[in-house]
Amino acid sequence: MKLSRTFASLAAVVAFGALSAASTSAWSQSKTIYIGMNGGPMEKAYTSGVLPDFEKANNVKVTVVPGTSSDVLAKLLANRNSPQIHVAFLDDGVMARAVSMGVCQKLDDAPVLKELYPFARMKDDMGAGVQLGMTGIGYNTKVFQEKGWAPPTSWLDFADPKYKGKVVFQSASSSTFGLHGFLALNRIWGGSEKNVEPGFSKWASTVGPNVVEYIPNSAKLSEMITTGEAGLFPLTPTAIGDLKAKGLPVAYVAPKEGAVLLVDLCVVKNNPDPALAQKLAQYLLSSAAQSKAAQAGKQIPTNAQAKMTPEMQQNLGDLNALVKKVTEVDWDAINANRAQWDQRWNQQIEK
Repeated sequence: MKLSRTFASLAAVVAFGALSAASTSAWSQSKTIYIGMNGGPMEKAYTSGVLPDFEKANNVKVTVVPGTSSDVLAKLLANRNSPQIHVAFLDDGVMARAVSMGVCQKLDDAPVLKELYPFARMKDDMGAGVQLGMTGIGYNTKVFQEKGWAPPTSWLDFADPKYKGKVVFQSASSSTFGLHGFLALNRIWGGSEKNVEPGFSKWASTVGPNVVEYIPNSAKLSEMITTGEAGLFPLTPTAIGDLKAKGLPVAYVAPKEGAVLLVDLCVVKNNPDPALAQKLAQYLLSSAAQSKAAQAGKQIPTNAQAKMTPEMQQNLGDLNALVKKVTEVDWDAINANRAQWDQRWNQQIEK
């Protein structure tokens, strides 16, 4: 009987040890890190085509926390002392705010940073551009063909009277696309991020009469393109690609004056695993990851060594030539005055 109890005890110990080992193994395999980014096509591209290689190589699960840039920043600020998000994708304007509010930490000095286009590196390497979403001109090819119009070439086309009733403009107070369009025209009219008077004073007699509707974001564009209401609108090549994938008759033009919008990433300060977060950031900036993002979701690379798909090359042309036309904006000046601009836009432009 004692021998039987001894064997039983030994069996229990062995079973417990096996269970503990299995639990430890399961825990290590189920380790999860979180990345905040836009949902929809971007999330689908990264979860299907980019992140699996990192997960496999590092025995980790990368989970996307979807949301707009403002949503992601709000989460970071609400949990700034103990954030659950490790890496965040943010539009460049929101990223500038995130850095100024102290929720990002400096990227580790790594060889991959030297592979990026120079404008894609933020000051002091507090973040870096992971995808080049250049705000330019989107247009409805069906409407243009029916009207016999040549493709647009300039931001000033938004002010051409022949487009009256066919311009859709995102609200500059709620959309980076709309803000970029406004600032581009403001510059052409002699202004700057420190002087937006030309944009506000000229709008009512130029672009304003052509606008059929101001929309808070681009979600309504699909419907308005389908009905033919939207003929001309600010948008990025990636967003145009998403609309094309839905079968909509659209095309993108890089304005001759230049286009701009970076989607930046940063490693979140105080995140639970800073070493792994830095590793993920470096992977996402690599030519391999950005080539996969281009393949999976038409994401335009900021790594000069990454490859675009043949379709992207056909639509965009020489990327090295295109990036020379990228216009950088002064987000410090913008964010310092954004509240006043938003109020003025809502009261004066969208009244």
